[in-house]
Order: sequence, then C-alpha cells, then structure tokens
Amino acid sequence: MKPWEPVLWLVAFAAPVLFPSYALIINEIAIVALFAVSLDLVLGYSGIVSLGHAAFFGLGAYTAALFCKHLSPDPHLGLLVAMGVTAVLGFVASFTVLRGSDLTRLMVTLGVALLLAELANKLDWLTGGTDGIQGLTFSPILGKFDFDLIGRVNSYYSMSVLLLLFLLARRIVNSPFGGTLKAIRDNRLRAMAIGIPVNARLISVYTLAAAMAGAAGALFTQTSGFASIDVLEFHRSADVMLIVVIGGVGWLYGGIIGAIIFRLLQDVISQITPQYWTFWIGLFLVVLVLVGRDRLLKPWTWFRRKSA
Repeated sequence: MKPWEPVLWLVAFAAPVLFPSYALIINEIAIVALFAVSLDLVLGYSGIVSLGHAAFFGLGAYTAALFCKHLSPDPHLGLLVAMGVTAVLGFVASFTVLRGSDLTRLMVTLGVALLLAELANKLDWLTGGTDGIQGLTFSPILGKFDFDLIGRVNSYYSMSVLLLLFLLARRIVNSPFGGTLKAIRDNRLRAMAIGIPVNARLISVYTLAAAMAGAAGALFTQTSGFASIDVLEFHRSADVMLIVVIGGVGWLYGGIIGAIIFRLLQDVISQITPQYWTFWIGLFLVVLVLVGRDRLLKPWTWFRRKSA
C-alpha cells in the first residue's frame, strides 16, 4: 500500500461530515465507483469489452429489493444474496464471452442486459413493471444505524462496502492470478501457448466482477429504498464505461477517480445547463481523448510541437 492511499480513504470517510449537504452525492459516487471497479476487472485487466454490465447491477438491485420485501429486511443478508445471485448470472454469462471477437462480446453482453430489462418490464407481478418496487424499509446497519434522508449513514455504508471489495479486487489483480489475467489481455494466444487456463481465468474474473456489480446494485436499492427498470437501462452500462475511460483503464483507482469526476461534472453542469449537460460531458471526453489524460493537466503543452 502506497503512503497516499490511507490519506485518500481517510479524506473520503471524512467527507460526509465535512460536507453534510453532499452526503447523498458521496453515496452515489461510492456506488458508481464500485460499479466501475467491477467493470475495470473485466475490461482493464482481462480485455473483455462489455456494454451490458448493467445486467448485473440491475439484477443485484432487484434481488435486494425482492429479498427485503418477501424474506428479510436485513441489508447485510440482502447484500450477500444479491452478490450470490449475480455471481451465478455472471458464471452462466461468462461462457458467452469466451468465443468471438470484441464486437461479438459487445453484442452478447448488451443482449443479456436487454433481455433482463424486458423481463423486468413484463413480469410486473414480481418486479412491479414500470412502477418498480417502492417503499422498501431496511433494518439498521449493524443493528444500530438507521438509513437516513440526509444520506450520512448511507454514504458510510456504501463506502465501507466499496473499501472491502476494492481491497479484495486489488489483492486479486496483484496476485499471480492477476498476472495471468494481464497476460491474457495482452495476448490471448500466447497465454494459451504457455499453459495458462484462459477460459477458467476469464470465467472466474467475470463471475467476480458480476458479484461486485451486483453489490453496487444492492447498495443502490438499499440506500434509495426502491428498484425500477432504470437500473437495467443501457445508459448505466454506457455511463460506467465512460467513467472507466475517464479515470483510466487497467487501474482500480481509475474507477473511483472517474466516478468522482463524472458525478461532480454531472452535478455542476446540470445546474448551469440542465438540458445540455450531456453535451459538455461529451466535449470533455473528446478533449480527454485528443489531448490525453496526462497532458490534460498541463494545458501549456497542448500545442507544443514534438521535436523531430
């Protein structure tokens, strides 16, 4: 662990106290950051391009909602059950991404998310249809801390789950298992030639990433008190892809930094131009790609010619 990392997390956990009016936004950032870290596991470390990652987020959200409504309001059990259910879906769906090119994987992952969204819409007796599942009440965290409207408890709960799963993800990517994932990402055929069980590795990491995305979806439901079809919409998959690109692919902290930048830009710009905030975020992404992440922080180098 680098010296600046504990400071970063201490600042993050102090933020709800230092900026109480932003507690709800901090909670949203923590949830989206966990979602982005889960995508970076399959995109940045395994080379699997996915446009349907919202399938796991949405399934986790609905699982937590249904578990609370029909079985138990305990958020801890609901979180674990949501992770288990989405891990099963991730395991099954992983076999569809083992073959084909990146374009094939894009279409397959997108298709899984669209199928789940349509099921959520049609099975209104279970999911509430377009109205979703509303009015959920969860038990206090650790039996002591009730979810509050100002979002302070919510944000601490989400950040704690984010920290635990982030440490797990970092332990994995820095292990020999993570080294084989990077080898598969860089050259799949060469990895197979040296004896790495490519399919088994991809199935494992895809299942883990699905469970983490399901945890993010469960946190969304538990801290908001509802689940609707919106959690399965395409824009969630697109947004989290943009977040990973903004923060940096193949770097776990990139998902967290990208979530902070994206959510704060969204909040600030939407207050200035509510109708056109997506235009300005799109412009920011264009500049990011053209200039580069490193040079973006040094505008005086943008127009400097490279020496021959």
